Amino acid sequence: MPTALITGASSGLGVEFARNLAATGADLVLVGRDRDALDAVAEEVRSRHGIRTEVLPADLVKPDELARVEARVADREHPIDLLVNNAGFGLPLDFAANDIDDEVRHLRVHIEAPMRLMHAALGAMLARGRGRIVNVASVAGFIPRSTYGACKGWLIGFSRWANGYYGPRGVTVTAVCPGYTHTNFHERLGLPPGQEGIPAWMWLDARTVVAEGLRDAARGKPVSVPSLRYKLLVGLTRVLPPTLAARVGEKGR
Repeated sequence: MPTALITGASSGLGVEFARNLAATGADLVLVGRDRDALDAVAEEVRSRHGIRTEVLPADLVKPDELARVEARVADREHPIDLLVNNAGFGLPLDFAANDIDDEVRHLRVHIEAPMRLMHAALGAMLARGRGRIVNVASVAGFIPRSTYGACKGWLIGFSRWANGYYGPRGVTVTAVCPGYTHTNFHERLGLPPGQEGIPAWMWLDARTVVAEGLRDAARGKPVSVPSLRYKLLVGLTRVLPPTLAARVGEKGR
C-alpha cells in the first residue's frame, strides 16, 4: 500500500485528507503539534480502515522539529508516496498592526516548511521515478490579501513550475486552492461559527474540497480550484482592477 504523510493532520482539512486517503487503503504518517489530537485521528482511521498509522508530533516553526519531519519524508527505506503540505494558520489582515514575530512564524509555516518538505520528498521520489505532492494553497493566492495571500501565491506559482519540471520524471505537484471551507480554521482566529462575515453560498464542505483536490492531483493537474463557483471567481480576479481586487480580498478575516 502507498504511504501518505500529511502535515496539519490533527484538525480541519488535514483530518479530511487522512480520512479520504485511509479509505483508499493508504497508510498514513500524521504530523501536527497536538499529540493527543493526532492519536485520536490515527485511532479513528486505523479502526475504520485497518491501515497502518504513524504519529509524528512536530511544530514546523521549530527547526529541529521540522528537520525530523524532513528526515521522515526523505527516508528511502520507508518511502513516502504522497506528501500533503497542509499545515497553516491565519493572521489578521492588517500587517502593520500584527506582531512581526507572528508574521515570521506565519511565513515559516506557509513557505519554508513546505519548501523544505518538497525538497526532501523530491529527492526520494525522483530516485524511484514516481510520487505525488499536494500543496494546500488557497483562492487567496490569486487575490491581494496581506501576507496570507502572498504566501499562498508563492505556493501556487512554485507548484505550477515544479509540476511542469518534474512531472515528466514521474513526480507531480498540485496546489489545491479552496475558498472558504467549513473547518475549525476560522474558530482558531477567534471567530465563532456564523460570524465570519462571509455569505453562505461561498462556503465549501471540507470533504468535497479534499476529494476534488485529490482527484485533480491524481490527474497530474498543477492547480486545483474546488467547485465551479470558485473557478469562476478565480477567472474573474484576472480581469478585476487591482483596487477592486484588493477590496475583494478584505472580505472575512
